[in-house]
Amino acid sequence: MKRILMVCEAFGGGVFTYVSQLCNDMCNDFEVYLAYAIRPQTPTNYREFLDNRVHTFEIKSFKSKGMINILNDIKVINELRTIERTVKPNVIHLHSSVAGGFGRLAFKGKNNTVVYTPHGYAHILMGSGVKCKMYALIETILGKFSNAVTLTCCESEDRVAKGLSKRTAYIETGVNLVELSTSLDNIDSFKNDKFTVFTLGRACVQKQPQLFNRIAELVPEARFVWIGNGELEYQLTAPNIEITGWKPRKEALAMAKSADAFILCSLGEAIAMSLIENMYIKKLILVSNVMGNKSVIQDSVNGYVCEKAEDYAKRIKAAMKEFPTELPERAYQDVINIYNTEVMKQKYKKFYNSY
Repeated sequence: MKRILMVCEAFGGGVFTYVSQLCNDMCNDFEVYLAYAIRPQTPTNYREFLDNRVHTFEIKSFKSKGMINILNDIKVINELRTIERTVKPNVIHLHSSVAGGFGRLAFKGKNNTVVYTPHGYAHILMGSGVKCKMYALIETILGKFSNAVTLTCCESEDRVAKGLSKRTAYIETGVNLVELSTSLDNIDSFKNDKFTVFTLGRACVQKQPQLFNRIAELVPEARFVWIGNGELEYQLTAPNIEITGWKPRKEALAMAKSADAFILCSLGEAIAMSLIENMYIKKLILVSNVMGNKSVIQDSVNGYVCEKAEDYAKRIKAAMKEFPTELPERAYQDVINIYNTEVMKQKYKKFYNSY
């Protein structure tokens, strides 16, 4: 069997869910190895999420701040090369920006194929600033001088990758429908007094809380909910916004199940798991016209793609008068046919076997 080595520095949050699922799904067809770093967001029982056939290596030298210390950077590269010599993989798959940066420096791809999945390009998700420009420069340099294949999570992210890398491909992100369906079956929805619009995530630059706040101001008759918190939650000042903080998954799903519409007004995404889950739950979806979102949602077909706060407000007000039930139904069918782990698994098997 071919050997696949996954390298994941950002082993937490959505990337943790994605990588652990992918490792497990590949175990029947490949020997799977995972090199990872422990992060504050990494579940303490992370090993329980992995199939016992997944061989693991903890990379001790990875630092949470990324490539900032030359001596430590050399340690990381040497540690990665030691793992490569031990495993002798046919394919090395790097997940997220830091692993993608170190991995493309460490692995030359002479005896294997190197694959890099950004999970959303950091320089796009950051918005602007010096750090953003630095990440963009690193991506440009590594993309042009590395032989790695950049494998993105959707067509619009692939379009960005084509401007940064010599070789690209994409496989759409999917959710585990069996797990999600089972979770939802055990959750009761409740009736809200008002038309409820919600989002889920960290209140940070990428998620544009100031835009969410402006939308709420424009539709004062609706209830807006932000599930999560973060450094920019102070921007959520509209009186009709409720900030819940982070909730256990079961409670968050109950709130989603009971809401009417889901907003994702971010600067960019790969494909957000929360987006796919809410398509499956048959919520009315409203998204920003950016990388990731616009690959999944087609305006007025399976949801709404919006440019500015007034566009969101107009669609929400119209839905409050007459709910467009056909849009959530089409979004649900897209998840059944495209954005699920069974489809994703088959595409990955074909992709890995092509190298």
